[in-house]
Amino acid sequence: MFRDATVGDAEFILSLRTDEKKGRYLSATSPDVAKQKEWLQRYAQDDSQIYFIICTLDGKPVGTVRLYDQRGDSFCWGSWIKSDEAPSGFGVESALMIYDFALQLGFQRSHFDVRKGNTSVHQFHERFGAVVTGQSDIDNFYDMSNAAIRGALRQYRKYLPDGAVVTF
Repeated sequence: MFRDATVGDAEFILSLRTDEKKGRYLSATSPDVAKQKEWLQRYAQDDSQIYFIICTLDGKPVGTVRLYDQRGDSFCWGSWIKSDEAPSGFGVESALMIYDFALQLGFQRSHFDVRKGNTSVHQFHERFGAVVTGQSDIDNFYDMSNAAIRGALRQYRKYLPDGAVVTF
């Protein structure tokens, strides 16, 4: 289940983003809780992105993911982090949820970047059908076509049989 991130999630988000192992492939984040709360307050007024807390069905936070950078019918997603308490299948299920939710919003395709050293995440996205379209010094850039998104939703349907569950 996804729910909208709030100021009350600042400490949870920081615990993930500032974890040395989890944050290794993310943009730098200040460890200052007050700054995270300020960012979340600004986010609450920003209709150009959606920042989710990923929860178990009983409401326990186990990760984050963000949908942003709309380019026509394409969306970017990132800030994808899981806690050590995330259940088995977390990666597949949360990725399917982002894709399903984005299709519900009317998006048709996706673009995103992955840090070059993050091999397991590269492999994950490529198994889903993402294609490398370019690179920078630190990132590989990916596109995911509508056909690839729909194909992943079909192929991995057992992980998300009822579609995305989102609460605001």
